[in-house]
Amino acid sequence: MKLFTVEEANALLPSLREILKKIQRSRRRLATFRQQAKLAAEGAEQGGGGMEDGVLYAGLLTNFTAEMVELEALGVQLKDFERGLVDFPSLRDGRVILLCWQLGEGDQLEWWHDMEAGFSGRTPL
Repeated sequence: MKLFTVEEANALLPSLREILKKIQRSRRRLATFRQQAKLAAEGAEQGGGGMEDGVLYAGLLTNFTAEMVELEALGVQLKDFERGLVDFPSLRDGRVILLCWQLGEGDQLEWWHDMEAGFSGRTPL
């Protein structure tokens, strides 16, 4: 697990903001195929399957996967797709904590929480 200083995490926020927006766009586009994909999967279980826009859907899945890999490579933990909520593992007083940020917040981290506390346990830095 990568550990971040506040400064390192803040430096990532501009690129992280763009990656999260791409991930959210991809998820919205994939959601439009939810019913088609479900029907195709059910058909595949019965020896048939396929979907009209299967090639487009497969391309969207590939892009989404690449965006998630890009995020994962940064060492950031995605907690909520819809809110763009991420945590940065960090050290505070000799223990691992999570620096917390979400899309729509400023250009500097302002919150942290214990590993077990989650979003509701956010405390100002």
